[in-house]
Amino acid sequence: MRIGLLTEGGYPYATGEARLWCDRLVRGLPQHEFELYALSRSAEQERARVPLPEHVAHVRTAPLWAPADDGRTYARRERRRFADCFGELVHGICAGAPDPFAAGLYGLADLAREQGGLHAALRSESAVRALEGACRAHGASRTVQAAHVADLLEFVDELERMLRPLSLDWYEEDARGEGLGAVDVCHAAAGGVAALPGLLAKRFFGVPLLVTEYGVQLRAHYLSHLGAGRGEEPRPAVRALLAAFHLRLACEIYARADFLTPGNAHARRWQERCGAGRDRLRTVHPGMEADRFATVGESADRGDPDTLVWVGRVEPAKDLIALLHAFAEVRRAEPRARLRIFATAADPGYLADCRSLAAQLFPDEAADSVTVGENPVAFEEIGGPEAPSAADAYGAGRVVVLSSVIEGFPATLAEAMFCGRATVSTDVGAVCEVIGGTGLVVPPRNPRALAEACLSLLGDAERAERLGAAARARALELFTVEQNVAAFQEIYLRLLAKGSGRPDGGGIPFARPPEARVPGHWTSPTWAKPAPDPTSEAAV
Repeated sequence: MRIGLLTEGGYPYATGEARLWCDRLVRGLPQHEFELYALSRSAEQERARVPLPEHVAHVRTAPLWAPADDGRTYARRERRRFADCFGELVHGICAGAPDPFAAGLYGLADLAREQGGLHAALRSESAVRALEGACRAHGASRTVQAAHVADLLEFVDELERMLRPLSLDWYEEDARGEGLGAVDVCHAAAGGVAALPGLLAKRFFGVPLLVTEYGVQLRAHYLSHLGAGRGEEPRPAVRALLAAFHLRLACEIYARADFLTPGNAHARRWQERCGAGRDRLRTVHPGMEADRFATVGESADRGDPDTLVWVGRVEPAKDLIALLHAFAEVRRAEPRARLRIFATAADPGYLADCRSLAAQLFPDEAADSVTVGENPVAFEEIGGPEAPSAADAYGAGRVVVLSSVIEGFPATLAEAMFCGRATVSTDVGAVCEVIGGTGLVVPPRNPRALAEACLSLLGDAERAERLGAAARARALELFTVEQNVAAFQEIYLRLLAKGSGRPDGGGIPFARPPEARVPGHWTSPTWAKPAPDPTSEAAV
């Protein structure tokens, strides 16, 4: 089977949120042939690729960051056609109308396929005028109606970048048999722009589309600072237009995809709210390498009984400020308690704030007049002498804490479960789904509740050990690479057996044999022609 894997800023680059699970998926299915179609976010990212296995046939990349002017311009008839399609697209964005948005999107895709790239047209004065008319039309929000010329120009610039997949040459099958039109299944590793090539392959060639979201792209867009990296936040009108575009694109992808695999119930609810049918949804949890944590998880050593452990990226969403205040209450009840914070990465400013708060709340303590003072809160990095690996960090204490106010799938929580550690977590994102009764869950932004839960486990070693054992058993059942790969193998076969709207195969599985792609005289299309009727004159 040929799988076209679509990514944006993830695999096969060395960075990106989708890199790890994509790499594990590809390596876990060596019986299939993968073709990678990657949208990159920066030049530095493109220079850092992970090694690829042999069954990855080829990789095609396209930048979303570099200028894309191909020098093509349209004649008068094509310009009029572009104006009509673009007008429908921006009307759908501004008025929140799904039908005009879809008609405009596919109209632009057909135009790009027939006449070439859309770069010049999308940056033309007619595009800005069409957008202005849509913003001023009835049905647009007040924020959009207040857009100025600078807002319109900025949004058109962003829209050109997000619509670049419409102008790519990824779709038609070339002389080597490569192209999205020739694969058996398109698998988008994320929603949003990453799934746009799969949406077009489905429209042009009837290729089944599978969309996986471990973090909902629409939600990530809402939470992100859209102006990061450009020196200033975009104005309200630009934010409103970008949010409307992402919403309309997400709804179109969810409506057209043959199958959707959210990574957790939290992501599934987002997809259902945006129009995804339940009959096309199946939750597939991320696959994690359980072997990395086997030594700690199976060890009889349950860690320091007085130590709380936190592991993750130090940033405001993790709410370490609340954790430090909670630990202050823990220390009042348990003077021997310690908190070890292991950073996988850090926001420098936020890390400095946390260190400053820890120094204020917990002055260095010494047992006597000749001993060096020590702070009960330690900020450490994974990879140092005290914690060479993530497993060593989790194994340092009896209880692992998660204090986030925003969370998708809590990977660090699942890793703590693989290590057999009892956990205390805030009720955000997919935490309750991951924990499933094997840990304590408290409301976010509630240091007192967090402290009480930590104290209950620090003071009851038997309960902590029992919860840790149950957590490890749950993680081994639900969150391993093996179960993830097996789920996608089943889904691929299901999509292939279901058939598609392909004109060449008529929806029949394996209607096009593999030898049709081998160069030579035997690749003539006679295999696709029906056999003559024995009773006809031609047969005689």
